[in-house]
Amino acid sequence: MFSSVAHLARANPFNAPHLQLVHDGLAGPCSSPVGSPNPPRRSRNLAAAAVEEYSCEYGSMKFYALCGFGGVLSCGLTHTAVVPLDLVKCRMQVDPQKYKGIFNGFSVTLKEDGVRGLAKGWAPTFIGYSMQGLCKFGFYEVFKVLYSNMLGEENTYLWRTSLYLAASASAEFFADIALAPMEAAKVRIQTQPGYANTLRDAAPKMYKEEGLNAFYKGVAPLWMRQIPYTMMKFACFERTVEALYKFVVPKPRSECSKAEQLVVTFVAGYIAGVFCAIVSHPADSVVSVLNKEKGSSASQVLQRLGFKGVWKGLFARIIMIGTLTALQWFIYDSVKVYFRLPRPPPPEMPESLKKKLGLTE
Repeated sequence: MFSSVAHLARANPFNAPHLQLVHDGLAGPCSSPVGSPNPPRRSRNLAAAAVEEYSCEYGSMKFYALCGFGGVLSCGLTHTAVVPLDLVKCRMQVDPQKYKGIFNGFSVTLKEDGVRGLAKGWAPTFIGYSMQGLCKFGFYEVFKVLYSNMLGEENTYLWRTSLYLAASASAEFFADIALAPMEAAKVRIQTQPGYANTLRDAAPKMYKEEGLNAFYKGVAPLWMRQIPYTMMKFACFERTVEALYKFVVPKPRSECSKAEQLVVTFVAGYIAGVFCAIVSHPADSVVSVLNKEKGSSASQVLQRLGFKGVWKGLFARIIMIGTLTALQWFIYDSVKVYFRLPRPPPPEMPESLKKKLGLTE
């Protein structure tokens, strides 16, 4: 039994760098630095080779701006497209007695509000998640380059999973501040019958009742939900892409067509999305209830919901987030392809590190 556990630990792509090298067959127990001077480093720094093929330089302001635009499209369009499913999911979370399941939730909503009722909250969803996508994807690229430069070429490779986690968490911190006001309005519109039907009605009413606090009281629960979600979304995606090209795709990425690369992106995005939904669902339940009620705190809502209550609507959210995440990565990567932005290949061990480990002569 213990030997099988040890094997799984070695196979885990999120393990410590040295164990990862052993698992990859790139380091042995006797590996040690050699005394001869290192050859000139092949400067990778997560940048793409052959910059002349691209419309801008990796890490330039134009690159970050277009990545942010890709984030606007990927998050704004996809979240707006699944507003009906999101509406039913939120109602299941805040009123599980009335909305007993995903199909029952759709049935009750259609009966009470008609087909138009399924689109409630589309405006704050589109605006809020477009702003979130701008910060999430744009700042992720910024922080990834920043932290990579701080670590250096070798440590960037060795600790790449930690780099993905840190960069995505940093980006999401700012993204949620941009999202919070629209998320609060969306939940009020979707879960409080008769409160407001449009963003134009909801926003002034919320400000009159609770001031700015109405829009930002949910930012801490949003961080609880979105930061773990985004860390899983980016780190799991990056490592899944790496694993797919290494173990599944029968040829190197450089030999794949753009269409084949986008298929890999979609598959990796869906896998990441399933894990994202599970990790972030309890906090999502707290956010839905908190934005519906006045005067409640996150801890009070969490205590009242209990363990079973925070998992209500998980199946609907797995379907929604799995599909969303896959489409978001597909759209984001498609934007990069369309604008001919640098798209670095899966990371490879730097030559200087291979030399230190005795892997090259």
